[in-house]
Amino acid sequence: MLTLPETLAAQHQTAVKKVASTADPVSYLVQAMLAGSFIGIAVVLMVSAAGPLRDAGSPFQALVQGLVFGVALTLVVAAGGELATSNMMTLTQGALGGRTTWLRSGGTLLFSFGGNMAGAFVFAGMIHLSGVVLPGTPGGDMIASMLEHKADETIGQLFWRGVLCNMLVCLAIWAGARLKSEGAKLAVVFWCLLAFITSGFEHVVANMTTFAIGLIGGLPETSWAEFGRNMTVVGLGNTVGGALFVGAAFAVAGRTRRTPGVGTAPAEAVTVPATPVEAGVTEPV
Repeated sequence: MLTLPETLAAQHQTAVKKVASTADPVSYLVQAMLAGSFIGIAVVLMVSAAGPLRDAGSPFQALVQGLVFGVALTLVVAAGGELATSNMMTLTQGALGGRTTWLRSGGTLLFSFGGNMAGAFVFAGMIHLSGVVLPGTPGGDMIASMLEHKADETIGQLFWRGVLCNMLVCLAIWAGARLKSEGAKLAVVFWCLLAFITSGFEHVVANMTTFAIGLIGGLPETSWAEFGRNMTVVGLGNTVGGALFVGAAFAVAGRTRRTPGVGTAPAEAVTVPATPVEAGVTEPV
């Protein structure tokens, strides 16, 4: 397992590569769209698996939702993609470490956010045409129920559920960056996503697919205005959770300290083993 300074140094390198990769905007857009669709796959799997349990009034509905949603981040990590929510942590750490500018980090984050949304809508369109979650199906009815529930949440509830959600998502990526075993990385992704889905927290990219299915299908439980409210409030909450409570927190915790009389190499001088990102995969999420 890497030390905190070693992991922070690796995150700095990742942030630099993310910013640099936007020099090829078509390639970056495709990677961001893929990440948005990967999260969408998990949304459809979740409602398909948990929808029948919801109809039956099963107390295990929330647990099953959490158990199956891990495929979302697993695909982003293993297949590669640019996910806005994890970028909130990584790009913040790169800017705080002076390896990227705040302007370029912010631009890269917005680029990934827009790409995620485009991918979510394309995927939702395909799902609509497939008919697997049309109204009247267990999955379709669960989508409608989720949209209705999100509309009933207050701005404060949406915001703090967004904060808590991205703390767990970014902790999955941060902890995974510390681990050297691929199996261990995937295990920590599974547990963190189980925690955030089962707890009922809000993920802005997952909500992109949920709302896109409702909007494309013309469901009365949603509207473009509610979509905009959700993207804004949950997006801000995710940003605070990922950038401040994980990104900035570990930027402080991972600073290399010099003990009097003992030489300590700066964090950036630490040699870190190659990660999937450095081997050619853009996104450690």
